[in-house]
Amino acid sequence: MKKLYILLFILFAGSLTAQIDRTQMPKPGPAPEINLEDPQRFELKNGLKILVVENHKLPRVSIQLRIDNPPILEGDKAGVSSLAGSLMGNGSKSISKDDFNEEVDFLGARINFGSQSAFASSLSKYFPRILEMMADASINPNFTQDEFDKEKSKLLTGLKTEEKDVKAIARRVQGALAYGQSHPYGEFTTAATVNKVTLADAMQFYSDYFVPANAYLVIIGDVQFEETKELVETYFTPWTKATPPSFKFSNPVDVQYTQISFVDVPNAVQSEISVQNLVNLKMKDEDYLSGLMANEILGGGGEGRLFLNLREDKGYTYGSYSRLGNDKYGSSRFSATASVRNVVTDSSVVELLREIDKIRETPVTAEELKNTKAKYVGRFVMALENPETIAQYALNIETENLPKDFYKSYLEKLNAITVTDVQNAAQKYFSADNTRVVVTGKGSEVLENLQKVSFKGKSVPVKYFDKYAASTEKPNYESTMPAGLGVNDVMNNYINAIGGKSKLEGVNSFMLIAEAEMQGMKLNLEQKKTSKNQSMQDVKVSGNSMSKAVLNDGAGYVVMQGQRKDMDETELKKASEESAPFPELGYLNGGVALDGMEDVDGKKAYKVKVSEEKTLFYDVETGLKVQEVTKTEMQGQQMTSTVSYSDYREVQGIMFPFVIGQTMGPQSFEFIVSEIKINEGVTDADFE
Repeated sequence: MKKLYILLFILFAGSLTAQIDRTQMPKPGPAPEINLEDPQRFELKNGLKILVVENHKLPRVSIQLRIDNPPILEGDKAGVSSLAGSLMGNGSKSISKDDFNEEVDFLGARINFGSQSAFASSLSKYFPRILEMMADASINPNFTQDEFDKEKSKLLTGLKTEEKDVKAIARRVQGALAYGQSHPYGEFTTAATVNKVTLADAMQFYSDYFVPANAYLVIIGDVQFEETKELVETYFTPWTKATPPSFKFSNPVDVQYTQISFVDVPNAVQSEISVQNLVNLKMKDEDYLSGLMANEILGGGGEGRLFLNLREDKGYTYGSYSRLGNDKYGSSRFSATASVRNVVTDSSVVELLREIDKIRETPVTAEELKNTKAKYVGRFVMALENPETIAQYALNIETENLPKDFYKSYLEKLNAITVTDVQNAAQKYFSADNTRVVVTGKGSEVLENLQKVSFKGKSVPVKYFDKYAASTEKPNYESTMPAGLGVNDVMNNYINAIGGKSKLEGVNSFMLIAEAEMQGMKLNLEQKKTSKNQSMQDVKVSGNSMSKAVLNDGAGYVVMQGQRKDMDETELKKASEESAPFPELGYLNGGVALDGMEDVDGKKAYKVKVSEEKTLFYDVETGLKVQEVTKTEMQGQQMTSTVSYSDYREVQGIMFPFVIGQTMGPQSFEFIVSEIKINEGVTDADFE
């Protein structure tokens, strides 16, 4: 009997197999139904709208307050919103900043504020108290002169750090040229505008714009609606009813014809490129999702055409991407971007334009569209596991005037998009005839070829702008070298500027300690050198060595993330050349060449070529070394790193730079020197 059952099972399975034609791809089934729980709603008399979604899977609650005001023009006090936002969350009139933060930490919660937003999360058992604290800090903020002065100083320090940051300069100019500086999206913060802002201005900004008229409070998690409603009414009813001021500003327009807007940043080691145009796209538009598909195929990630072209095929960049914005209040931007090596700046501009033109003129493949849909479906389904995503969806429906079933039918609408829909969206939102190509980079190396760029048989004209988006003249790189000046004159000028030959020759060793901050992490640098062909440089993160290089009289090694590697012959030679406390003393004996003059941070500098890989720059007026540029090969790509030297100070009769900036690829940071010792603090044991 058992054998009979097995035989019947085999025959039955075989008959099923015979009915399936495996040469044909199975037809896709219907899009899965998305069950998004509709939030329960109520509204306070002051205008605050509340959305509550009960989710009892975990004993946690998230609270999001968003004030959906139209764009705000800050004018000659740009930065006031940032300062007002930084003062929010510093306790309230009833609880000090320290006590507020200590209680939040004790409860294991989070509370963050912006100039027109707030967010909090906690265990559900602490929800009543966290909601109360969030409401108190929102309605009764604790603005003090002392905290204002601290935040203003931080903001000014950040702006000063960005003065040489090529990416920050590029972002500022891209926005200003797209919208105009009299538009909220085109204006930018400077030290001059920040210095005009007073505590009274920050308080007035809060009073004008942190109001409940356009405010939404979204609460998701392990809560009961009726209890939540009672708590919200108790804590947020005291919020005074008010309506924010309204602004009128002119509509931005695209350029009349495709052109390059060039910004000269002499310290740039790579060019920042943005091919951009204005778009009028809203989430409620019928072709919104088609626009997203077109943008994703063009430059949404590692599978995008821009990435595959400029990185995988050409090797011009780490990555190239595009973004299609949307804005219910007016114009937003489409942009295709890349950070590229100087030598391929002009070629990269052409490739970006070609890819944009191609997706407009030639339909995407069915395979591309299918894969992109699959990616979006995966993202959407996974995002549903995050309560904060649910909150954002609920907010979008409210604030973007979307149909109530927008997200429930999201996958159905996505699957209905055709190749023709994608091409229509690309033609509508990606410009080909009035595109502004913003290039921020080192003009002395890229401008000559950039002026030769042509696209579709037409030359692309170049116009010039400064770091603050003001129209300017074409940079002039023709500098006349003083007659008879040689490389030894430059070396001697430097040696004399920092203390003189006899002082420098008296240095047998020196030690330097410095600190930098990168992406929120503290980097500690310790450097030691002697006149006996010994050097040691150690960079630590949180006390742990991240990279260390040691040279000791002809032998050396490098340690990266705990892995030790002995230096080869080439590496030893380079390390030995740099091991002396002052390599310029050795350069007097030859081996280096004067290679003209260039602008460095707006000042003329002599360019001294040490090798094919390394170039040094010395200020024409002061004689001081201001920059060092090194080119290296990494994973088949040529990388450029820049070290800048500034804030020279005297130590025992010798001038040393106390600010050492470092830039490599997208990373940029500054080491601030805290200690330098001469002829002490160094032993042979340091080089073991």
